Amino acid sequence: MAPSVHSPLGLHRVLDVEEVLPQAARRLDASPAIWPDEVRIAVETLNLDAASYRQLAEKHPGDGAAIRAEVLDIIATRGKMQNPVTGSGGMLVGTVDEVGPDSSLGLQVGDRVATLVSLSLTPLAITDGLARWDGRGEQVPAEGHAILFGRSIAAVLPDDLDVQLALMVMDVCGAPALVARVLRSVKDRAPHEGTDPSPSGPMVCVLGAAGKSGSLSLAAARDAGAGRLIGVVPNNSEAATLRATGLADQVLVADARDPLGLADAVRAAGGPADVTVVCVDVSGCEQPAILATADGGTVIFFSMATNFAAAALGAEGLAADVTMLVGNGYVPGHADYALDLLRRIPAVRQLFDARRV
Repeated sequence: MAPSVHSPLGLHRVLDVEEVLPQAARRLDASPAIWPDEVRIAVETLNLDAASYRQLAEKHPGDGAAIRAEVLDIIATRGKMQNPVTGSGGMLVGTVDEVGPDSSLGLQVGDRVATLVSLSLTPLAITDGLARWDGRGEQVPAEGHAILFGRSIAAVLPDDLDVQLALMVMDVCGAPALVARVLRSVKDRAPHEGTDPSPSGPMVCVLGAAGKSGSLSLAAARDAGAGRLIGVVPNNSEAATLRATGLADQVLVADARDPLGLADAVRAAGGPADVTVVCVDVSGCEQPAILATADGGTVIFFSMATNFAAAALGAEGLAADVTMLVGNGYVPGHADYALDLLRRIPAVRQLFDARRV
């Protein structure tokens, strides 16, 4: 039974015996009746995070029906969408259905919003069996409801962008905001001592640079005063796509899981980097990212596939003097900043348009 006293953190929705926060809980109460500071959303689209969808797709190769069935089972069992393997979820788009009298989120009934908190902690119920989804993509048409707590975050969708595009941007909006914050804090430092020093600011290397978070991270780094930008991609097709945008000064085709191979490639491009941003949705990139980063530099892990124990122990084992940051998906103003980058930098819009399905 849920407790009779509610919490802005959502503790009253936790059905576990132990008192844990909703993200750590095994089961949540997703009943539609809201508490005074909650908001109920009529769900329109779920957006599964890349690491979670990749895991499901690899488990059920080519079988969209099996993927759909497993997502439905997770939601029904847990009262939220939290992949039990990756621990991650995603986000959703919907319309505000009811607002509690004590809600401080600034939302009104009828607002079309994107939630900016993970589905891994959002009470969620699905009523249509995901019948319109073929299981072959991260964006999931859906009917049902979701609950936002007193300390949740949501953004009203902009009128000048279609829902699919806005959702793609908001899904990763924490990455560019964090990259910009880090760059502003380090850009006045002396350039690193690589073979090709940055002419005017820190050198930034982005792993997974042709993806959504990667491309926005490149744009944010330039916007915040980076010098040389290196984009790392896994194959020639993505390299051609990224080169066409001009977002990176140099594009490298390299395996982000290969420590020596990545470090050598970045070094040949003028590295090691002052700031390395990990935006790939596969595991095993922790030590390569560390080796690609200069002593005194910073590694930002913006991927739910990251093994943070491996990152910490790897840095210790390599005697690497680097600061490592976990991209937690939230920086004040992150949604507005990401949308602004999309609007005013044609190359970003070009790449996002190319990725739309």
